[in-house]
Amino acid sequence: MAGPLAQFEITPLIEIKLPEILGGYDISFTNSALWMLLSIAAVSVFLLAGSRRRDSDVPGRWQGSVESCYEFIAGLVNDNIGDDGRKFLPIVFTLFLFILFGNLLGMIPYSFTFTSHIIVTFAMALMVFLGVTILGIFTHGLHFFSFFVPQGAPKVLIPFMVVIEVISYLSRPMSLAIRLFANMMAGHTMMKVFAGFIISLGAATYGIGGLAPLAMTVILTGFEILVAFLQAYVFAVLTCLYINDALHLH
Repeated sequence: MAGPLAQFEITPLIEIKLPEILGGYDISFTNSALWMLLSIAAVSVFLLAGSRRRDSDVPGRWQGSVESCYEFIAGLVNDNIGDDGRKFLPIVFTLFLFILFGNLLGMIPYSFTFTSHIIVTFAMALMVFLGVTILGIFTHGLHFFSFFVPQGAPKVLIPFMVVIEVISYLSRPMSLAIRLFANMMAGHTMMKVFAGFIISLGAATYGIGGLAPLAMTVILTGFEILVAFLQAYVFAVLTCLYINDALHLH
């Protein structure tokens, strides 16, 4: 039986290796890339199917789900950024749905959870970090760097406070990436461990011993679905907060 970490192995589906003159890099199409594309396709189907009858006076369940999702993220952006955040709604909405569907698709047996890999979550977090930093500099110019000087701090402590603020700011993409990756990886690992106990204990006790780990697996499955929504929500909230900092500084 495969170990609990075997589910996170990246497997090339279509091997593509650049010639040595181009660096010889391996850019194979992997199971991770496949499930990213499937996540994008699922989001597209969800949105297109929900907006197909948008002129109807009485929205159907699918349309209602899409509209509820949109209103939820729109409210999130408005609460955390304000009226200035409307222009950033598309990116926050896209990130939320991409992460959410990636998490949920990873709950399907024999699928692949690409959000359980830190390289994927770090790429998204780094995109947010760089975008927010560029936004802050573009909006405020050199005044943006006043963000690292806490208001009301004693002058003698300002050098130390600036160092702390810079370290805290630079740690944002790593903390954002680790939070999502660690939660998804830990949850799926626990599910795999308890699922393995179902077979081993059940075989040794004529099925009776497998009932407890089976119940725990069912509970963990429900918990992981909740975590899938929660982690997408947290990523979206923190993105909004970072955008708000870039727009309004202190």
